[in-house]
Amino acid sequence: MTFSTTTRRLLAVATGLVLLVMYVPLLVVVANSFNANQAMTWPPTDLTVEWWGKAADSAGVREAVWTSVQVALLATLIALVLGTLLGVALSRYSFFGRSSVNLLVILPIALPGVVTGIALANGFRAILGVDLSLWTIVVAHATFCIVTVFNNVQARLRRMGGNLEEASADLGAGVFMTFRLVTFPQLRSALLAGGLLAFALSFDEIIVTTFTAGGGAKTLPIWILENMFRPIQAPVVNVVAVMLIILSVVPIWLAQRLSGDTDALR
Repeated sequence: MTFSTTTRRLLAVATGLVLLVMYVPLLVVVANSFNANQAMTWPPTDLTVEWWGKAADSAGVREAVWTSVQVALLATLIALVLGTLLGVALSRYSFFGRSSVNLLVILPIALPGVVTGIALANGFRAILGVDLSLWTIVVAHATFCIVTVFNNVQARLRRMGGNLEEASADLGAGVFMTFRLVTFPQLRSALLAGGLLAFALSFDEIIVTTFTAGGGAKTLPIWILENMFRPIQAPVVNVVAVMLIILSVVPIWLAQRLSGDTDALR
C-alpha cells in the first residue's frame, strides 16, 4: 500500500499526538518526584532528591516492594512451569477439545480484572475455605501470567517445527531426553522473555490483587493506592511510581531483545 505525502504527514502527526498523550503524564510523574514543593505545583520552581531519600527510608515502601517481588517471582515460577507444559502439549499433540483448552488458557488475560478478582476471592473463601494471604495473591497472578509464557512457547514451537524432535525420537531418545536436549535449548530465550513479561505483569498488578490480598499482605501498587491522596505522602508516591515505571520497562525491553520478535509478545 502506498500513501501520499499528505497522508504520511497526517499519520506522523497523529502518531506523535498519541505518543505525547501516552508519555507526557509519565514524564510529569518523573519531574514531580524531584519537585521541591510538597504541594506538587507545576512547573517545579526548585528541584530536590529529598523525596527519594524519604522513600528509601520508609519501612512501608520497603515492605511493599519486598512483598511485590516475592509475589512476582513465585507467580513467574508457576507460570514458567505450567505455561511451558501447556504450550508443548497444545502445540505438539492433537486431541479432542484442543481448541477449547487453548481458548480457556488464554481467557484469563482477556477477562476484566474485576471479574477475575471476584471469582478467585469467592473460590478461595467460599469453596476452598482458604484465608486470603500472600499465597492467594500468587495463585491469582499465576492465572494470567501463564498466558504470557504460554504464548511465547507456542510461537517459538511453531517457528521451530517438529523435524528435530522427530529425528531425536527416530534415534531412540525418549520424550524427556528429547525435551531436555532438543526442545528446551531452543525454548530458553522464549521462556526467559515470557518470564520477564510475567514478572512485569505481576509486579504492577492491582485490580486482582485488591480482591485476593489478605490483611497482612500489601503489594507496592496497593501501597500507592492507599497513600496517593494523602498530601504528606504525595511526593513519596511519585518516587515509588517512578520505581514502578523503571521496574516495568526494563523487563519488557529485555523480553523484546531476547525474543527478537515483537509478535511473540502480543
